[in-house]
Amino acid sequence: MSPLTFTLKGEPAQRLDLAPLTPNGLAGKARGEIERIELQTTRERVNVGDVFRVGGADPRTIVIEGGAERLDRVGMGMTTGEMLVEGEVGAQAGRLMAGGRLTIRGGAGPFAASGMKGGAIAIAGDAGERLGGPLAGETMGMRGGLAHVRGSAGERLGDRLRRGVVLVEGRAGAYAGSRMIAGTIAIGREAGDLPGYLMNRGTILIGAGATVLSPTFVDCGEYELVASRLLASYVATVSARLARLFRGPVRRLAGDLAALGKGEIFLPRP
Repeated sequence: MSPLTFTLKGEPAQRLDLAPLTPNGLAGKARGEIERIELQTTRERVNVGDVFRVGGADPRTIVIEGGAERLDRVGMGMTTGEMLVEGEVGAQAGRLMAGGRLTIRGGAGPFAASGMKGGAIAIAGDAGERLGGPLAGETMGMRGGLAHVRGSAGERLGDRLRRGVVLVEGRAGAYAGSRMIAGTIAIGREAGDLPGYLMNRGTILIGAGATVLSPTFVDCGEYELVASRLLASYVATVSARLARLFRGPVRRLAGDLAALGKGEIFLPRP
């Protein structure tokens, strides 16, 4: 049985909420029923059939052919199956995911993986600000799962991260890992100002250092840590390049002492 496929007819005239189009959300629905699903917007009412040509039949694998910056909440609340987007997506991709795999062969807007609890997200391009972070009024960001970005990420990557692993092959903006509660972030290249700002616990690995490090972190010296080698074994299944950063000696910074201070930043030996 061929995957359920949504082919974008053209550039959307307004922002579209694609949260209903997940494997768990479409299970048991006929094609006509799917085409009548409303995609909540701020202006005119829009149904799936107005903006997509629908093909295939198996909702356990969903393919979106053609991406756009106005396609919001792709994969939101996904619990099982696979989704593939052949292009970029808008805000909140993979928000509240609990299982399954979402692959985006382009960039993603702000708040990707927000509130994520399980599963995996792979973003081939760049990710916007607050990847894995909470929305306004929420106390926790990402709570589990794996988010992997092959490009770079914007500011406040992993803000209030509670659990899970965030891997960024490229650069990260300012305040990466801000207010972290726990979890792991690995950044392949440099980070912007003040990574780990007010973090309580958790681990941040920065491959090429940071523009400005906070004075409220204490330099604990260089180590070859068993824990970092164990992390390398896990990360290697996703990114061999990032795994190499974990395997060698690292300089450990403890903090943020302006908060609970039980977090750590690892910097590979120059």
